[in-house]
Amino acid sequence: MRRTLELAVHPDDADDVGIRRITCRELGIDPGRLTHLDVERRSIDARGRQVKVRYRLHATVDETPAPGAGEGVPDLPPLSGAPRVIIVGAGPAGLFTAWTLGRRGIRAVLLDRGSDVRGRRPHLARLNREGVLNPESNYCFGEGGAGTYSDGKLYTRATKRGPVRDVLELLVACGAPPEILIDTRPHIGTNRLPGVVTALRARLLEAGVVVRFDTRVDDLLLDGRRVTGVRLADGETLRAPATVLATGHSARDIYRMLHRHRVALSAKPFALGVRIEHPQPHIDAIQYGPHAGHPNLGAAPYALKRTTGGTGVYSFCMCPGGFIVAAATEADGVVVNGMSPSKRDSRYANSGMVVTVGPDDYGDGPLAGVAFQSAVEQAAWRAGGGRFKAPAQRITDYLEGRESPDLPPCSYRPGLTSVDLGRVLPSIVDRPLRAALAAFDSQRMRGYVTREAVLVGVESRSSAPIRIERDRRALESTSHRGLYPTGEGAGFAGGIVSAALDGGRVADAIAAALSGEDTGAGASRKKL
Repeated sequence: MRRTLELAVHPDDADDVGIRRITCRELGIDPGRLTHLDVERRSIDARGRQVKVRYRLHATVDETPAPGAGEGVPDLPPLSGAPRVIIVGAGPAGLFTAWTLGRRGIRAVLLDRGSDVRGRRPHLARLNREGVLNPESNYCFGEGGAGTYSDGKLYTRATKRGPVRDVLELLVACGAPPEILIDTRPHIGTNRLPGVVTALRARLLEAGVVVRFDTRVDDLLLDGRRVTGVRLADGETLRAPATVLATGHSARDIYRMLHRHRVALSAKPFALGVRIEHPQPHIDAIQYGPHAGHPNLGAAPYALKRTTGGTGVYSFCMCPGGFIVAAATEADGVVVNGMSPSKRDSRYANSGMVVTVGPDDYGDGPLAGVAFQSAVEQAAWRAGGGRFKAPAQRITDYLEGRESPDLPPCSYRPGLTSVDLGRVLPSIVDRPLRAALAAFDSQRMRGYVTREAVLVGVESRSSAPIRIERDRRALESTSHRGLYPTGEGAGFAGGIVSAALDGGRVADAIAAALSGEDTGAGASRKKL
């Protein structure tokens, strides 16, 4: 017998022992008859300060339990012959494009300008300790993309874009914790995600996918309006019927190159603001009240949003028990991001607090958003004083319009410089941000505005300011045949899972085009 139950339990019972006991009580059975519990979904409900942990689960009684998570993910078939697809970028979009192509029996070559996960570590360490940036291998560039060393959050609303479960099960098969299959806001952790990415790469290599790191693509090879391959930084050329751009939201040189070749691009809205960091116990107390610090709840997250004067302000990439990191990719700009280890056991909680901006705010032309981002990052660099020190201000001082005489402890390792952030942020960001922060404290999270909270600038890479236009069904560039934009950098995703799903969709479209199938873009397409 298999029964489905919905439970809301006290934090004291939110463990294996408590859930089994309550399940048996709800079913009216002896514990010995419960042979398996399959938890489908788990979430923490802190509404009304009566904290409950909610479960949707399937109980098996008197029967053999089902197989474990991830056991059904098959290896790729052996791939041989010359690669038929070039994939530029080994982040989630690029990796899952390669994986899905491999499942279709299509061999690809996967290129990334940065190093593999092991090679990235010394570059990150030098940035944090000495303020020295490697522009090719950093928090944004390298194996696994920006997510590898900045958290690995897997929450997505992109459930209509493809099989989210398939993405999560592959990650579990590569070493991610099985809990990501059940948690409402799944998270791997920056300490575990590098191993998961390495295991996925090993599966690709074993099947015959070609993977090359420290390999920057500088140009496209063109035959009229058809892309036939790429030119690397050392002058080497690679050719294939299809080229996938999965370069992430920070490869500005790629955007400029595409603009030079008149590839169809358009400006799109994105978000810009700061990171805000609190002591984690302070956030726990606001969110969980008397249950703060309960071991079955862990570090408390939050999510905030508000529309102020028609402008959206919202929390982004909230990191309970985490750290603020230096996510710059250029030598004269400061960029910050956040991450958490798997245990979320840092004494700090941080979140992006960003304001939506669009072409009406920053000017005409597809590259105007990039120029706007860059100008704000450079202003933050000058205000910070160099070596990637970040401009910062206590939130109380920011709202009162004065520079902080001192700053609280902060997790950002290159260091902080006390600055009036109102002189760094554009007014179109500064005004709605001030209004929203005050409203969050008075209406949503009493105590959010506290002298112990610090604002750190600037959070400018939440998403791409550009969309590389593509056909809605064929997923090919609308201006250049054989070019397939995908993921965050192309403007079609907003996180690890949505980027992976988009990469899988692009792989399916390429497979159809390579076989001469109709992809739905009109009449039957010619083979690539």
